[in-house]
Amino acid sequence: MENVQRPGVLFFDVNETLLDLSEVRIAVSEALGGNPGLAELWFPTLLQHSLVVTAAEEFRPFGEIAVATLMMVAQANRVGLSEDRARQAIAPLLSAPLHPDVMPAIERLRQQGFHMGALTNSSREAMEKQLANAGLEGLFDFMLSVEDRNMYKPHRAVYHWAARSRKAPVENCMMIAAHGWDVGGAAWAGMRTAFVARPGQAVFPLAPAPEMIGRDMEDIASRLIAMTP
Repeated sequence: MENVQRPGVLFFDVNETLLDLSEVRIAVSEALGGNPGLAELWFPTLLQHSLVVTAAEEFRPFGEIAVATLMMVAQANRVGLSEDRARQAIAPLLSAPLHPDVMPAIERLRQQGFHMGALTNSSREAMEKQLANAGLEGLFDFMLSVEDRNMYKPHRAVYHWAARSRKAPVENCMMIAAHGWDVGGAAWAGMRTAFVARPGQAVFPLAPAPEMIGRDMEDIASRLIAMTP
């Protein structure tokens, strides 16, 4: 059952939740010999190895892990790929467009006075470029990169740090994402959560159920606005 009270702070995931990575997948597929199946394998491999460095109490920039894991996928599948070519393939991440439902939803939430911003695994520099290129920079109250914490989502410490940065109780914050691992991690950390059901994404069944599941960002926005301020 959804809480009837609006959350005090909204944290939005960026990659895939707000940004459409279709062009990135095309570029990665071309770099991997035109194999779209390998392109689909790359992003989960990237997420997996961001968790590897977190579990090992190490840190590398997200873009660096992206290049390294793209080269790993290429090597494992006997595709020749140089480091420079791998960097070129992931470059469209910085200019990825918004999903069409995002801007109307964010503008409605802004008009309703929600305090909101980004919480992303991307580096600070990449996040700033992504949101500026997408036209969201001026609509968000804050932009948080895990680079400032040297630890990747979904470690619970990241969500606690994010809440503290906004001087808000973690239970009065909501994580909005299209990734089951992200809303699961946030829920285990004590945040309220909303799952955006993008194609190909699913809720993690072993995590606490999201407070709300929306077909797109406009659906999530409508349900938030309907809550008691």
